[in-house]
Amino acid sequence: MSLESLISNTIRADVRAIGSYHVPDASGYVKLDAMENPYQLPEALQRELGERLAAVALNRYPPSYDGLRRKVAARLGVPAGYEVLLGNGSDELISIMAAACAHQDRRAVMMAPVPAFVMFQRSAQVAGMDFVGVPLQSDFSLDLPAMLAAIAQHKPALLFLAYPNNPTGNLYDPEAMVQLIRAMGDTGLVVVDEAYEPFAQRSFMGRLPEFDNLIVMRTLSKLGLAGIRLGYMSAAPALLAQFEKVRPPYNVNVMTQAAADFALDHLDVLNEQAALLREQRAVLSAALAELPNVTVFPSAANFILIRVADAETTHTNLLARKILVKNLSKMHSVLTNCLRITVSTPEENAAFLDALKASMAV
Repeated sequence: MSLESLISNTIRADVRAIGSYHVPDASGYVKLDAMENPYQLPEALQRELGERLAAVALNRYPPSYDGLRRKVAARLGVPAGYEVLLGNGSDELISIMAAACAHQDRRAVMMAPVPAFVMFQRSAQVAGMDFVGVPLQSDFSLDLPAMLAAIAQHKPALLFLAYPNNPTGNLYDPEAMVQLIRAMGDTGLVVVDEAYEPFAQRSFMGRLPEFDNLIVMRTLSKLGLAGIRLGYMSAAPALLAQFEKVRPPYNVNVMTQAAADFALDHLDVLNEQAALLREQRAVLSAALAELPNVTVFPSAANFILIRVADAETTHTNLLARKILVKNLSKMHSVLTNCLRITVSTPEENAAFLDALKASMAV
C-alpha cells in the first residue's frame, strides 16, 4: 500500500484538486490585507479583560451560550422575538448552512453574485453542493435579469448576498435584493452577509419579519474582535432551529464567550473605533483619487478597492516596502489590475500612500 493510493482511494477527487486556504505571514509588514480593525482596546479595558479571561474555567467544556446569545440579540439590533445562532466566525456559519442544505437525494445548489467572499464557494464544495456564480456587472452592481434567470434555472437552496460585498466594497440595490428574496420563494433561502455593517450602517436585520426565507449573518471580526472568531446569524425561529441541529456542540470556546461578553459591555468603544475608520476611509479614498492612473471605487466597508495600471508589479513593489495588501487581479475578470486595501490608522494609511507612490514610480 502506498500513501498516494491511500489518499486517492479515500479523499474526494474535488478536494484533492484544490489547494489549502493560505494565510500569508505578516510579520514585519504594515498589514492591510485582511480588513482588520487596527485599534486595540484601551489599556484599562485590556487589563480588565485580562482579569476576566484569567478566571475562565479552562478545565471545563464551554457552558451553554444562551446568555451570550441573548446579549448579542439585545445589543446588536436583532428584532424582538428573534434569536441568534453563534459560530466560530462567519466561516463556520456558512458551513453549517451548507451542510444543512446539501440534500442527499439530489445535488443541491448554492448561488452568489461573483466575485464574492471566497468561503461561499469553498463551503459549497466541501459540503457537496454545486456552486453557481452569476457575474456582477462592470460597475459591480447586481445583474438582476441574470440572477433571476439563474434562480429559475438552478433553483438554489442557498443564495448569498454580501451587503456590502467583499471584495468590491459596494452596497447592492436593496430593491433588487428584495426581488431576489421574493423570487426564491419557499424553495430557497437568502443569506444577507453583513460582515461590514459597522462601516456601512445599512442592514436587512430589521426586515427579518418580512421574509420567512431571509437569514442575516454578521461577525464581530470587523468590529475589532477578529481574534476571538465569533459570528452570529438570525432568521425565523423555526428555521434557525434547524441549523441548530447541525451546529457542533461546544463550538464557541470559553475564551471567546468571555471576551465577547466583555466587549458587548463596552460596545461604545468599538463603535467609536468604527466611526474613526469611516472617517479615515473618506480621507484615504480622496488621497488615492488624486493619484495618476489610480481608479478608486466607492466603498461602504472598511477597505477600498482600487485599479492601477499594473497590479502585479505594484503589489510586488509594495511587498518590498513591507506593505501587505490584497492583489485581486486573478480572482475575476472584473477585478483586473485591482488591489484591495484595508483602511487603517492615519499613520499606517500615510505609510501605504507613500509606498504606493514609490511603487508606481518604479
